[in-house]
Amino acid sequence: MTHPLPTPAQPFKIGTRGSPLALWQAHEVRRCLMAAHTLPIEAFEVVVIKVTGDQIQDRALKDIGGKGLFTREIEDALLAGGIDIAVHSMKDMPTLQPDGLWLDCYLPRQDVRDGFVTLGGGGLMDLAQGAVVGSSSLRRRAQLAHRRPDLHLVEFRGNVQTRMKKLHDGVAAATFLAMAGLNRLGMADVARPVEVTEMLPAVAQGAIGVERRQNDPRAEAMLAAIHHTPTGQQLAAERGFLARLDGSCETPIAGLAVLTGDQLWLRGEILRPDGSKVIAGEIRGGLADATALGQTLADEVLGRAGPGFFD
Repeated sequence: MTHPLPTPAQPFKIGTRGSPLALWQAHEVRRCLMAAHTLPIEAFEVVVIKVTGDQIQDRALKDIGGKGLFTREIEDALLAGGIDIAVHSMKDMPTLQPDGLWLDCYLPRQDVRDGFVTLGGGGLMDLAQGAVVGSSSLRRRAQLAHRRPDLHLVEFRGNVQTRMKKLHDGVAAATFLAMAGLNRLGMADVARPVEVTEMLPAVAQGAIGVERRQNDPRAEAMLAAIHHTPTGQQLAAERGFLARLDGSCETPIAGLAVLTGDQLWLRGEILRPDGSKVIAGEIRGGLADATALGQTLADEVLGRAGPGFFD
């Protein structure tokens, strides 16, 4: 590297949310950078930044601003120079970054599946008629409503620990959590994985992304050493699909890209919020055309959905 590496006297600052999972992810990025550049732990500082999405727990995300609620304050700190990089769960990331910021580093993707969590055991189809299921994800709620229209779906926000407490308190009979987060926290045993053939996951679920300033060549070079190219190729297709659909917390969208040799296989679906209709499709193509592949699939499913599908 031609740029000076960080030192204990001038540490590299890693910005993150403060939940146990967010901290695990920031520490994993630190571990990867330490190994790639032979640096001591003292050469890094993990900076916890409070974000609006974590502070407002009693309202749905779509009612208070959507995905940017988990990134805005962190990105402001990055633009202001208070931190050097920002670590994000990619399923929380808007498809557009603020001017001056760049997202081109991803760690190897974890388990992409949703996990079904209930204290009584059993699977989704074992729930009693009319059981209460909690979820903050409009995508999961629409998928549930499509499969089990008898269920009573309620808003269920908070980190993994908060949601588990709500189950123990009887707020709901079941919920869903990403298997990737549970695996990272050593809590995989609390959930039953749901195969992607049953429930297509959120775009970029299971992936950790690292954001940097565009005009910071040192951060660019440091992150290039830990970037996982196959994950980047998958996410290019999935986020291309999401961006073309103008995906937000108000539109139920699912998508998953899989590498098969030198080809990408992308599956995607859009749902009416009440689960009454699902439009699904798939496409295959070369790795170099990943983003265009996602856009093409989005155009195809939108064409079949027709105007006003999400209304």
